[in-house]
Amino acid sequence: MDQVLLITGASRGIGAATALQAARRGWAVAVNYASNSLAADEVVRSIRAAGGSAITVQADVGDEAQVMAMFEKVDAKLGRLTALVNNAGVVDMQARVDQMTVARLERMLRINVIGSFVCAREAVRRMSTRHGGSGGAIVNLSSAAARLGSPGQYVDYAASKGAIESFTVGLAKEVADEGIRVNAVRPGLIDTEIHASGGLPDRAFQLAATVPMKRTGSADEVASGIVWLLSAEASYVTGTFLDVTGGR
Repeated sequence: MDQVLLITGASRGIGAATALQAARRGWAVAVNYASNSLAADEVVRSIRAAGGSAITVQADVGDEAQVMAMFEKVDAKLGRLTALVNNAGVVDMQARVDQMTVARLERMLRINVIGSFVCAREAVRRMSTRHGGSGGAIVNLSSAAARLGSPGQYVDYAASKGAIESFTVGLAKEVADEGIRVNAVRPGLIDTEIHASGGLPDRAFQLAATVPMKRTGSADEVASGIVWLLSAEASYVTGTFLDVTGGR
């Protein structure tokens, strides 16, 4: 049976690295992007050049109608979904809680939390044996920030990832006997572009000394953990968190 994987936020960083690794392992990959079509196209080109199967699917995961359209396109182009990586997420400029606006908080939760819920809902409707599916796997992207809190910088982001962790545990138990495994990965200080979007492009390198391994991680190192959790090698693993943090 074909293995069909949708990765949200897959045009760059951890999402793109996961798409490339999963394609090498035989998944047909739907590469979701919100606005950077050129980067998403490049990921798909790389996968196809190596003999894999991939398509791009545009959607803002914070918009339910766009999410529904994205899943319908995956159904039509690749077939019934067997795996989802909830990777899309945002971070805002560093700020204390007493500086945060409601607009900022609503955007953070809409994309990072509600978007992941809606994508998982649609995945379960396709993968669950309760709905006629043949099972599958979901991997949610949390963050070491969920444990550390990100004081003085991104408490809202950390809280959104704390919500993802509760969601992971609950959903894993909810669908465990319907053929679906649900796990999460907690990246630590990873060298990706998300730090620049928060106004601190060198943040990962500046904090590298606080990591027991004394270095930042790479997107590929996180992707390896995600792909393992998706694979049959992790067939008895659900409701679990994999820290990819260098010991931090």
